[in-house]
Amino acid sequence: MLFDVITLFPDFFTSGLSCSLLGKALAKNIATVNLVNPRDFTLDKHRRVDDEPYGGGVGMLLKPEPIFAAVESLTVLPRRDIILLTPQGSALSQPMVRELAFNYDQLVLICGHYEGVDERVRYLATREVSLGDFVLTCGEIPALALINGVVRLLPGTVGKVESLKAESFENCLLDYPQYTRPPSFRGWEIPTVLRSGNHGEIERWRRAEQIKRTCDRRPDLWKQWQEDNFE
Repeated sequence: MLFDVITLFPDFFTSGLSCSLLGKALAKNIATVNLVNPRDFTLDKHRRVDDEPYGGGVGMLLKPEPIFAAVESLTVLPRRDIILLTPQGSALSQPMVRELAFNYDQLVLICGHYEGVDERVRYLATREVSLGDFVLTCGEIPALALINGVVRLLPGTVGKVESLKAESFENCLLDYPQYTRPPSFRGWEIPTVLRSGNHGEIERWRRAEQIKRTCDRRPDLWKQWQEDNFE
C-alpha cells in the first residue's frame, strides 16, 4: 500500500509514523508513506501556498495550483483513491477503513490547513473524509489516523489476525470488556466466568457484553446491528 500525503508540514508525521506497530509495518515495507510538500511546487519567489478568499472573510485559503501540481507529480497506480481531509467529508469509520485497506493500492491524502482549501481542489478528490463533527487545526491529524487505521488491517501488521475480528466496530458491535492481572484491584474483581476455563461460557459472556455495551453507548450502531441480524 502506497500513501502519498500532500502536506505543508511533513515533520508532523515523523513521530507518528515511526512508533509502535505502524513504525514496524513501514519498516517491513507492508506500506510506504510518501510525504509531498505543495510548497515545493510553487512558482513565485516567496513560495506562497495560500491567499485571501474572494468576497472577503476571515483567514487564508490554500491555493489550488500547488496542490494540483503536487498530486499530478505522483506515480499513478491502477487502484487509487484521492482523499481530501475536511470537516465536510464523510465520517471515517471502520467499514470505510476496511474498504480502503482491501480495495486500493494507493491512497493520496490531501491535508487542508488554515481556513481550508480553494473549492476547486475538490475536483481532484474522489472522496472527502472527516474524523467527525468537529474542527481541527489541520488535515494532518485525520490523515495520520486514516493511515494508522488502514495499515493495521494489512496482512503482516498485526501478529494475531484473530484479534482484528472481535474488536470494536466489527459487525457493528463495540468490543467486550477485557481484563488482565491482578484479578482484584482496589476492590474491583474480574468477572468469575473469565477464570472458569469454560471457553463456551466465556464466548457467550463476551457476546452478551458486546451487545449490552453497544446498546447502552451507541444506539446508532445497535440499531444497525439489529437491522443486519433480524431482517
